[in-house]
Amino acid sequence: MLYVAYYRVSTARQGQSGLGLEAQEAAVLAFAKDPANIVAHFREVESGKNNQRPQLAAAVAECRQRGATLLIAKLDRLSRDAAYVLQLDVPFMAVDMPELNTLTKGIFASMAQHERELISKRITEALAAKKARGEALGTAANLTAEGRQKGRAVQQQNARQAEANRVAGALVALWSQASGQAYTLRWMAQELNRLGLRTRRGCAFSAKSVQRLRQFNQIE
Repeated sequence: MLYVAYYRVSTARQGQSGLGLEAQEAAVLAFAKDPANIVAHFREVESGKNNQRPQLAAAVAECRQRGATLLIAKLDRLSRDAAYVLQLDVPFMAVDMPELNTLTKGIFASMAQHERELISKRITEALAAKKARGEALGTAANLTAEGRQKGRAVQQQNARQAEANRVAGALVALWSQASGQAYTLRWMAQELNRLGLRTRRGCAFSAKSVQRLRQFNQIE
């Protein structure tokens, strides 16, 4: 299989350091096994919210010309816009989730976009409520670089766990409603774990936790 590799970081600082791009390239090269399988490399420093990216457009065009697959280290390196991911007209593969098919890629992309929107809304509402109570916004610890970094790390971890749990719920709903199929709770748990999904507490799924997920989402 031929690949066209695409690497993206969001900030100029990440781009200048090369650390983010280098890590992505290392993951892509390890996945491709033979460097000769990658026919072109494209690198970009741009927000994932912006789909008008010259290097991404060039990578997609290269895929069309060569009949190659677009290879990325992580799905969010491609785009943070679910509609863009779903409408992309060339095959693509994410190194961190190579087993995903077209359906589950769409679910992951949609859930990721929805989670970002919810996080932004919750932060705005929480700050407004705190201000209304007359409380000071921010603390001395959070004003330090270390404090801000810790806060971002916690928020990102919580967001990833919540996102994974929602994706798991969507997959369980699809499996439960699939006509002519009788997927057991144990089988669902094994598949969710194989996809790298985790519960809201960051634990592996079991038959019992899948059942709780079905009950929470009112899945028959």
